[in-house]
Amino acid sequence: QLHLVESGGGRVQPGTSLTLSCAASGSDFFTSHFGWFRQAPGKEREFVASISRRSGGSTLYADAVKGRFSISRENSKDMVYQQMNHLGPGDSAVYYCAADNTLQHIIEETKAITSWGQGTQVSVSS
Repeated sequence: QLHLVESGGGRVQPGTSLTLSCAASGSDFFTSHFGWFRQAPGKEREFVASISRRSGGSTLYADAVKGRFSISRENSKDMVYQQMNHLGPGDSAVYYCAADNTLQHIIEETKAITSWGQGTQVSVSS
């Protein structure tokens, strides 16, 4: 199990960009797949993006963010990132980093996911 800490959230204007970071600590970073999820007020938490543990890391994105968001990992620093471009009000949410040894757990957002961060708030408004 990893300890995950997100950072980089904030209040931005529509059309701008933001990069979220997820710092992982523990011994399982290299065996873990990672994902970003988000939860807006009054809505259920939803899958945003995932990246696999293999070198190069295959990625998957929710349709709502495809082409605008990019997930990456920096194995030398035990870090996972999410670059978010062309942000709109619909992207406002608390963003969570998650990790698990089974990629399907991340993709399907199952209750089996072993590690979650505390979340970072992203607010997009003019």
